[in-house]
Amino acid sequence: MRSENTPFRGGPLDGHVLPILLGPTGHPPKWYEVPVPAHDGRPPMLHAYRREPAGHTKRLGIQRGWVYEYAPEGRERRELKWPWSKPGGGASGGARPTGTAPNE
Repeated sequence: MRSENTPFRGGPLDGHVLPILLGPTGHPPKWYEVPVPAHDGRPPMLHAYRREPAGHTKRLGIQRGWVYEYAPEGRERRELKWPWSKPGGGASGGARPTGTAPNE
């Protein structure tokens, strides 16, 4: 598999450049998580880094690669958005208020 030397900004890996494995599209993963083992009875920590564009060329605006930015809030969790789901609804596509009949 191919790898790409990717710089890190912020957090405990600030200034480090690590070889990151590329996916089938030729891009590194969107998130990179660094587990830190626990010492002295504390729970283990997980540092998260988000992939960002490293910059663009002046003339053509071509992207110059990737850089990982530290995300102190952690990895964001997203819900799947299906085209048939209503906004604000659950898996059923929306909830009816309790006490109302379906044919009202």
